[in-house]
Amino acid sequence: MHPIMNMIAMAGLSAVVLSSTPTDHKAVNYTEYSSSITTESQAVLTEQVNTDSLLQYFDQTTTELEKQVKGLSEAQLQFKPAADKWSISQCLEHIILSERMIFDMAKAALAKAPQPDRKAEVKMTDENLKTTLTDRSHKFQAPKELQPSGIYKNAETALTDFRAARQPVLDYIKKADAEDLRNHINDYPTGVVDGYQGLMFIAAHCARHTKQIEEVKSNPNFPKQ
Repeated sequence: MHPIMNMIAMAGLSAVVLSSTPTDHKAVNYTEYSSSITTESQAVLTEQVNTDSLLQYFDQTTTELEKQVKGLSEAQLQFKPAADKWSISQCLEHIILSERMIFDMAKAALAKAPQPDRKAEVKMTDENLKTTLTDRSHKFQAPKELQPSGIYKNAETALTDFRAARQPVLDYIKKADAEDLRNHINDYPTGVVDGYQGLMFIAAHCARHTKQIEEVKSNPNFPKQ
């Protein structure tokens, strides 16, 4: 396994996709948080029989990100609400880096043998997963490999790179069989998830940081142009 992947696997996939703040931010107790997620997620799963819903979620998160950043100026992209907060440029860079890395991890998990006999172990519903990952009341630090420097000074350039990172994910999902995705079961420190949800992590992570972008734009000092 690639050393970066090994590091992330050991830390837990959810800790990576929930990351949203620079390294000096105080992190919550992840063990306690994940325990509460499991407790709240004992509902019976309603499985999708196809990948339509998953593709729709990816389309929804793409549209919302484009809506939030299209047409922003360099000053708006580079604006930081505080020294220890990310700019919109940094959020975009982090989203793009993470799309590629999380997809690589999801593919690696799906390359393993399916375990349909373990499907009952998956306790988190798809909707609960989305809600949990987009809950910005909990902050987590990103690993060094996903720490952004703020390279984007042009919104369209960032969106072009985002679409390029996302397209292979969409192509993969369009060719995938939903039942096969559901039959791939993986263990993470936060609990057991299936392959369908592993791919959903990617879009939910984007949604999380799109919310962060909205927070930056709502700052009273955000440049008007």
